Amino acid sequence: YFFRHGERWELQLKGSGRTPYSRNGDGRAVLRSSVREFLCSEAMHYLGIPTSRAASLVVSDDDVWRDQFYNGNIKKERGAVVLRLAKSWFRIGSLEILAHSGELDLQRRLLDFIIQEHFPSIAMNDSNRYLEFFSTVVSETANLIALWMSVGFAHGVCNTDNFSLLSITIDYGPFGFMDSYDPNFVPNTSDDERRYKIGNQANVGLFNLSKLLQALKPLLDPRQKQLASQILEGYGERYYIRFTELFKRKLGLLGENEDDNYLIAFLLKVSLLC
Repeated sequence: YFFRHGERWELQLKGSGRTPYSRNGDGRAVLRSSVREFLCSEAMHYLGIPTSRAASLVVSDDDVWRDQFYNGNIKKERGAVVLRLAKSWFRIGSLEILAHSGELDLQRRLLDFIIQEHFPSIAMNDSNRYLEFFSTVVSETANLIALWMSVGFAHGVCNTDNFSLLSITIDYGPFGFMDSYDPNFVPNTSDDERRYKIGNQANVGLFNLSKLLQALKPLLDPRQKQLASQILEGYGERYYIRFTELFKRKLGLLGENEDDNYLIAFLLKVSLLC
């Protein structure tokens, strides 16, 4: 942990070697991807988008073997280690894996810890605290993805393990920025099915939130489950409202006009044809 101005930040090393979560990987990172993560996370911060931050980058003496384009051409590259910071590194997958393994007591304790540490507006003695937590994550996830879209950012690997419970941008891997508008833009060369194309990010966000709800259901009573499903159904509208708001701001549109949405869609279509 690192404390600054009364705030607590969690430190994490990327590329320092194997951990219990490395699976069959070597736990290393190459210099090129480390530089990209360092620069992009800082750029996203100054663009006003919730994100992890980069504190330092150290070049390693270790050689790392990587197939950069997943075409069987493995090359030796220079290794590096990035020290990155975030208010929390808990992800949707952190709760999903506990629910999947049936560790409900541990899941409840972890969830209470997350709420107590990072969701101060939610009272710990509130019987609806898990419902309030879910509502907040749904709303903030919609906001985050709308912000991504407003700057043409494609994450590249939007699975539940890369979606923060605090709705910040984490785990910069095969990300990319569109040079020109293209809803089929995919920065991940291994994503042959275009699952994580930029135009599908909002839908993937909905899918991940549905997985979060599935993980939370054992902790909810029947009434809360029904309300949570209604909250999830409202995700699309929340995303659309925020998306429209951001693009109106980019275009300098003031007030409310029924033609605003048409203009935004028209300009995006024009840029696609250019």
